[in-house]
Amino acid sequence: MVWNDGLRLREGAHWAGLPFVGVAQLQRQVITVAKRTSERAWLGEVSVVVLQQSLADLDCAYRNWFRALAEVKAARACGQKARLRVQKPRFKHRDHEQAVRFTRNSRFRVLPNGRLSLPRVGTLKVRWSRPLPSDPSSVTVTLDASGRYHASFVVAVAEESLPPVEAAVGLDLGLSTFAALAERSGAVNKQDNPRWLRMREKALRRSQRNMSRRLKGSANWEKARRRVAKHHARMADARRHFHHDLSTRLIRDHQTVCVETLNVAGLGRSNLAKSIHDAGWGQFTAMLVYKAKLHGRTVIKVDRAFPSSQLCSACGHRDGPKPLKVRTWTCPACWAHHDRDLNAARNILAAGLAAVARGGGVRPGATLAVADEAGTVLAGAA
Repeated sequence: MVWNDGLRLREGAHWAGLPFVGVAQLQRQVITVAKRTSERAWLGEVSVVVLQQSLADLDCAYRNWFRALAEVKAARACGQKARLRVQKPRFKHRDHEQAVRFTRNSRFRVLPNGRLSLPRVGTLKVRWSRPLPSDPSSVTVTLDASGRYHASFVVAVAEESLPPVEAAVGLDLGLSTFAALAERSGAVNKQDNPRWLRMREKALRRSQRNMSRRLKGSANWEKARRRVAKHHARMADARRHFHHDLSTRLIRDHQTVCVETLNVAGLGRSNLAKSIHDAGWGQFTAMLVYKAKLHGRTVIKVDRAFPSSQLCSACGHRDGPKPLKVRTWTCPACWAHHDRDLNAARNILAAGLAAVARGGGVRPGATLAVADEAGTVLAGAA
């Protein structure tokens, strides 16, 4: 409500030709003055810090939008193509997810008995997933669509570099196999794709059909909607746990992780969209990047134009594109028999290591492999 009021005030000032409404004036009009009216008197029942944080988020959204506009304008002035990647702040509509944020100014406390004390809310019982490494600077309480409450804390954590190792691994992400792994030592492995959505699709379909037969907005419809949301929550939790487990293992055991950059947004519009979104490649690679930064490891992203599936990892011969149904193939130059995914993982590893040695990125540029190291095939810049 506060977000929408602040956005409405700024939009009205813009269309009326008035100066841009600053944060201080926005807080005075939307919070202080609004509390004195009968329509917004209920704002006095919640902590003022929560209301201020909502306006701070609105101001941050405007700054990001202005910055994006300036970057696009500067790029076009130089004759470059540019696309606006940050959209203008929009009005929020009521949904089944909510969030509030308390900062130190609100005097929230984590009590010695493990409970969380929030102003104007009271003392809450918390099921901790892990102990806090330091005193939190803020806490965000969220309500998800399945009716679960979560408290996430912002804490200061020192970067803990792991002992350096010589191991490196190349990853080829896929659907039939979530990840094909090729080690620098020559070992190869495949990580199966659990297919979380496919496993629960029958139960999800039944719950969605049950919800569609209820009167929207009724108590029975709300129960059915929450049941559907719980199915989605279980799938998301299982997917996140799998991604955390695999990414932590890869970062812990390898100094360098080479992975191909994928156009997930584009692939998500293909006929494989459901399976691609179910795999969650974007979430997994994001975990690899932040964990590598936290623990002193390196993640090398190989450009998606790199023909990892077309090259022989033994001799470097380029055999051309292959349809997805081709899972194994034989190189016509050296007669080496390849598994499609493992061969791609070896090529990604070789390209990533070549980029590390050269100090640049990776982009396709065909060269022969080193004779005594099968898999050191191509190098290029991203």
